[in-house]
Amino acid sequence: MKPSLRSRQEPRRVSNSVIIGAMLLSLCVLSIVKARYCATPFGKAEDQLQEQMNASIRMETEESPARTPGEEEEEEEVATTAPAVTTPAVVATSGSGGGKGKGKKGSKAKPTCYMTSKRSERCDASGDIRVDGNRSTIYVSGIDREWRTKPYARYHDPVAMAHVREYTLKPLPAGDAAPACTRNHSVPGFLFSNGGFSGNLYHDYTDVLMPLFISTHQFKGRVQFLLTGMKPWWVAKFTPFFQQLTRFDVIDVDNDREVHCFPRIVVGATFHKDMGVDPRRSPGHVSVVDFKRALRRAFGLGREAASRGGATGAGRPRLLIISRRGSRRFLNEREMARAAAAAGFEVRVAEPDQHTDMATFARLVNSADVMVGVHGAGLTNMVFLPRGAVLIQVVPFGGLEWLTGVTFKDPAADMEVSYMDYNVKLEESSLIDQYPRNHQVLTDPDAVHKQGWDALKTAYLDKQNIRMDLDRFRATLQEAMSRLPSP
Repeated sequence: MKPSLRSRQEPRRVSNSVIIGAMLLSLCVLSIVKARYCATPFGKAEDQLQEQMNASIRMETEESPARTPGEEEEEEEVATTAPAVTTPAVVATSGSGGGKGKGKKGSKAKPTCYMTSKRSERCDASGDIRVDGNRSTIYVSGIDREWRTKPYARYHDPVAMAHVREYTLKPLPAGDAAPACTRNHSVPGFLFSNGGFSGNLYHDYTDVLMPLFISTHQFKGRVQFLLTGMKPWWVAKFTPFFQQLTRFDVIDVDNDREVHCFPRIVVGATFHKDMGVDPRRSPGHVSVVDFKRALRRAFGLGREAASRGGATGAGRPRLLIISRRGSRRFLNEREMARAAAAAGFEVRVAEPDQHTDMATFARLVNSADVMVGVHGAGLTNMVFLPRGAVLIQVVPFGGLEWLTGVTFKDPAADMEVSYMDYNVKLEESSLIDQYPRNHQVLTDPDAVHKQGWDALKTAYLDKQNIRMDLDRFRATLQEAMSRLPSP
């Protein structure tokens, strides 16, 4: 019997070995195919550079951390340093923000601090909360480890985060060792920063104001804002908007020498996307349209919809030309204005800067039916355009469509704004007077892109001005006019 059983089992073993071997061979072949054809979704080196830049769009601040409001505006930039972001933890032993210590092994509770996106971290705690801003410390009852965090929604950008003050959440000491409360609050506290790149209008909105709206509108005003890195002129600029989210004055938490006590503290606002809100992820499913509605209330903007008949419905539509003094300025701005007037528009030309009264400029933009400008932070004022208005973004020569897309083109649809590109041709660019006609900057922008962000920025953003082809401009205005809603 034994020899017979052995002889029956041996073919089965051989058959099983053949099957296993075939499976292993198939896996090897699939691995080779994947490595050869599926290693990256980007086939070209410049596409990889583009994706890296897309992940870290950065318009340098008009007031960098070392500057004052009166200094010259710095130009837009993109950080190319790849961020190191850890995956959000679901147990207290896995931290974020560089926290020390360990939680209870096997705990399934949400950690005190956790990443809400690759760009934003949130800390949330309830109980006996004591905030000592002078020491950048928040004492929290019931936690057994320290957490460190920077409350600014740009974690993927080390340049920005280097200028954001770090706060530490610590276990509340027992007895007399705990700092005594000097000011008690009955509502939650919300700590955020206007460090980083705030001061540049694009970053004011995409890094601070939109995340703040996403994170605090559900409190319905019953929340106390604590601001670290406060710039008083910046707070004054956006106070009408803050008053839509909180009933209380913003506290300069770094310098008020108080120990603030709260029943709950939230540190850090949640980022969704550049210049946008994702209704699927927001409390109450609010959208960027709700954000714009809050802005309209804040700055007293009564006009909700654009019209081919202008503000009265029986006049001419208004065209607003966003002017620039630095690079990427229009070299024939007056001729553009005359051409637009001849095309049937009432024309306004304006240049916003840090000294511009926000409410006044918001009303000017809200009065426009069409807004046109070269790629830059000034186009952020699209948030004040009425529903159905047209935004024309002038894209500088140099293959920058990916950059202009992620910053303004993509957000426009969610804002109920009709978007148009005006792509600058070489003959319209001042670069044609700066380089020989066979120079790489003029003939092969992709090659310049491959040299890295600094080369791209220097060639196509810092040195370029635009002389619009008036025939092309008139045709663009005609299309914009046709897109406007009927009176």
